[in-house]
Amino acid sequence: MRIALFITCVNDTMFPDTGRAVLRVLQRLGHEVIFPAAQTCCGQLHFNTGYQREAVPLARKFVDVFADTDVVVSPSASCVAMVRESYRRVAEVSGDRGLLDAVAQVTPTVYEFSELLVDVLGVTDVGARFAHRVTYHPTCHGLRALGLGDRPLALLKAVRGIELVELGGARECCGFGGTFALKNSDVSVAMGLDKLSQVLATGAEVLTAADNSCLLHIGGLLSRARSDVRVMHYAEILAEGDDS
Repeated sequence: MRIALFITCVNDTMFPDTGRAVLRVLQRLGHEVIFPAAQTCCGQLHFNTGYQREAVPLARKFVDVFADTDVVVSPSASCVAMVRESYRRVAEVSGDRGLLDAVAQVTPTVYEFSELLVDVLGVTDVGARFAHRVTYHPTCHGLRALGLGDRPLALLKAVRGIELVELGGARECCGFGGTFALKNSDVSVAMGLDKLSQVLATGAEVLTAADNSCLLHIGGLLSRARSDVRVMHYAEILAEGDDS
């Protein structure tokens, strides 16, 4: 299958290894991955902060860039949720019927990484090996907007050598929430500290999730607590193997 990678702003600028991991896994499975270089921000930051009209050109750019691709994958539950759940509203705000039609055509082809692997490609065992104790945090957009369910867990459970431990209070928000962490920092940190205590209680070596933004938030608190727990996007775990 020919698959287009939508890397997202945060991954492109701060976590490039996650994009490389997606590429590695898909190539290991025998698929062709393309990277449309003209891609840019999906507009989530603008939309969630109340600047819906300012998100219009970004939505238009996205559907133009990915118009000729059959399948688009992204290692970000929040950005996929923006595209699939909010682009229709953005198009309605624009008053552009052509944009509304383009959104209706393109957005159903956009998948979060675990959705692509499990639902489209029918794969849970991607040939990974990762001999560490790992706990999984289901981020809010993945849990509530996309309904990822146990897809990431099914992929992690198939990893050879992994010890997967349940995270207490897993469904609770970590407190990041994009600009929420900036505008309501005291509340954000308090929520993050609650999540931190649950992570530490697992005795895990690695915390994983479907959004690096949330891992950045929790990872910062882990660092300040001088914890040895690492944070890794689950795609990076799936990319580990005997050939690593």
